[in-house]
Amino acid sequence: MTGMTDAAAGPDRQQDQYRLAVVLGSVREGRFVTTVGGWFARQASRRDDVKLDVIDLAAPEEGGRGFGERIGAADAVVVVVPEYNHSFPGELKTAIDSLKPEWATKPVGFVSYGGRGGGLRAVEQLRLVFAELHATTVREVVSFHDAWQVFGPDGEPGRPDEAARAAGALLDQLAWWALALRRAREDSPYPA
Repeated sequence: MTGMTDAAAGPDRQQDQYRLAVVLGSVREGRFVTTVGGWFARQASRRDDVKLDVIDLAAPEEGGRGFGERIGAADAVVVVVPEYNHSFPGELKTAIDSLKPEWATKPVGFVSYGGRGGGLRAVEQLRLVFAELHATTVREVVSFHDAWQVFGPDGEPGRPDEAARAAGALLDQLAWWALALRRAREDSPYPA
């Protein structure tokens, strides 16, 4: 999936556009992350300011580019994460830990899902991990409680307007941080 191309954005919009990597953070057989992540990617792809790259940890290479190169090229990242045993998947931790400078000075947002907790315990733990990597996590989170009952067979949530508003709030914050931090990186190197 990709968002608007640079050429389609026009000369004035190119500077306002940011590269968003959406990481599907589960590789488990029978996983639900493709449903939740697919929905979020559709929300992001509707925006003029987003150039989208969906990275599935089950197959993180695309077009000869590996996970590290794809994260390194992003201006912002959204991690779509389930909650497993009050935490996040081990494969996601391995992927995150496989990189270091690629995360620095990047804003990171979360779309979580799970049972009653909606994946929020996984998000809180991920905030600690990303702080250590010098990434900035944004406050807004899209969270789906009892997600398997929320999404219909069409891959859309039962209350689409409410979910779309939550996604919009997250994407608005990411846009601000992505552009601000990109300008800061261009002005001076980060002292990591």
